[in-house]
Amino acid sequence: MSKLRIGIIGAGGIAQARHIPAFQQLAEQVTIEAICDVNEEIAKTVAEKFQISKVHKNYQDMFAEVDAVVVCTPNKFHAEISIAALDAGVHVLCEKPMAMSTEECQAMIEAADRAGKVLAIAYHYRFLKDSQAAKKLVLEDEIGEPIVARVKALRRRKVPGWGVFTKKDLQGGGTLIDWGCHFLDLSLWLLGNPEPIEVLGTAYNRLSKMPNQVNQWGNFDSESFDVDDHVTAYIKFQNGASMLFETSWSANIPKDEEGVSISGVKGGIELFPLQLNQAKHGMLLNTVAEWVPGEDSPDIPQAKNFVDSCLGIDELIVKPEQALQVSKIIDAIYKSSETGNSIKM
Repeated sequence: MSKLRIGIIGAGGIAQARHIPAFQQLAEQVTIEAICDVNEEIAKTVAEKFQISKVHKNYQDMFAEVDAVVVCTPNKFHAEISIAALDAGVHVLCEKPMAMSTEECQAMIEAADRAGKVLAIAYHYRFLKDSQAAKKLVLEDEIGEPIVARVKALRRRKVPGWGVFTKKDLQGGGTLIDWGCHFLDLSLWLLGNPEPIEVLGTAYNRLSKMPNQVNQWGNFDSESFDVDDHVTAYIKFQNGASMLFETSWSANIPKDEEGVSISGVKGGIELFPLQLNQAKHGMLLNTVAEWVPGEDSPDIPQAKNFVDSCLGIDELIVKPEQALQVSKIIDAIYKSSETGNSIKM
């Protein structure tokens, strides 16, 4: 079997910390042929570090040399690059969020359909072993029909003070579109991706615009800060389910909180950590797994699912239509916050 030739577009932190090491662990199936960045010197440095033979400044120069690309650029360029790659007959793994708008996401899906190529979005929280175990419990009907989700992705004073995370023109938003989107995607997946019908949301950025910031993750300019640092939302679904959602980079809370809680008609699931809550046999039972199979890191399972999907031996775990649904809800949260009204979907 011939190996899948992969190119990396964007040589920043996520490429170096997650994608390149993960694909290099799949050497029996994959070769990383080339890397591209608008800053050619950075691309050369990363290429030398990871022993990647070809370096490009223009991503289009890469397409003839590869079968698939990983898009690791700021969000503004996700759609443009992904569509160009797909139109060139190249599979795409694009970092989250899918794009800057619902319209861009839809255009990406249309390009993948035209080309008959794989389009995957890197919502890696689905590949955590506890997430996979929780999905199995849901599919095995341990909680019955899911009806209410409570989702928290909260950090205490941890605005990313590096890269372009606080630049709205390049990212499209802040904590919601950067971090909260992972938990939104994960909870929707556990719910079975029901169709959203109404969203009420509020996006704040007051804390990070105050002077004399206390921030654990580097320095940023509070005066030019123009993205959300705290977001709340209430989401209703066509099947009667609902979600209470909150995410923040800057919460004034005792400690960071990451959690997804799904209540069903027969039981409930908690993440993180994984726990199954049930009422049966005349008792209230809480079950904790002593051992869960799988990788501790989601990086290699995510990379392998993409590679196997490109090779036609597996099915995508994160389907682009599901990533589009996440973006639709994100757009609705922002619109609701701007207008002060709930948004009917």
